[in-house]
Amino acid sequence: MLTIHAAPLVLPVGAAAVADGAVAVDGDRIAALGPYEEVAAAYPAARVRRWPGLLTPGLRQDRARELLTRCYHPDPREAGELGELPLWGEEAERLAATMDATRRAGSVRRGLQRMLRHGTTHVAGPFDADDPALCTALSRSGLVLVPPPPVRDGPPDLDPFAAGGDLAATVHGPLTVGGRADFAVFDVPDEAALRAGGAGACVATVLGGRLVHRAR
Repeated sequence: MLTIHAAPLVLPVGAAAVADGAVAVDGDRIAALGPYEEVAAAYPAARVRRWPGLLTPGLRQDRARELLTRCYHPDPREAGELGELPLWGEEAERLAATMDATRRAGSVRRGLQRMLRHGTTHVAGPFDADDPALCTALSRSGLVLVPPPPVRDGPPDLDPFAAGGDLAATVHGPLTVGGRADFAVFDVPDEAALRAGGAGACVATVLGGRLVHRAR
């Protein structure tokens, strides 16, 4: 079923911002992008999802490999002992030394889910083909694999904006009619607020036309 995603501001990147904008999605593709009234008139039978804030292309997580292979993502039941943020460095290494395959697979799944909650649709590799559990989880997530960026030091962050880039440098690419429907929605008024507050403001992530994350 064709769906229209509407937001107070749509930032396609590479094209002018659209106030009271909308993106129409047909399957895994963008069928239309523009002012809501025009898109709705072109597709009067479409289902409409209205979102607060800002709709942008999906984000690119350049440190996905580190987040999934060198961090531990605590289970919510472990929050009292380990907290809720990814564990990195010595603490992650200590846990990895005694971690069985089931626990590690759970960490990978939670890491992928948390990326989606931060508006991520594309992840940078490479990922080891000899790690079937990781490769299977990535494949099932639907996240798009992209080439690796230059190496960066320091702990990785689930928020792609933590690297300091602007929106154009942080998204996977522009939203275009006919292109894949990979985008995210953030409950902020504009790009400045998004960069200042980070991707934790994500309220929806659409990956290949599918709504894969929706904030409660």
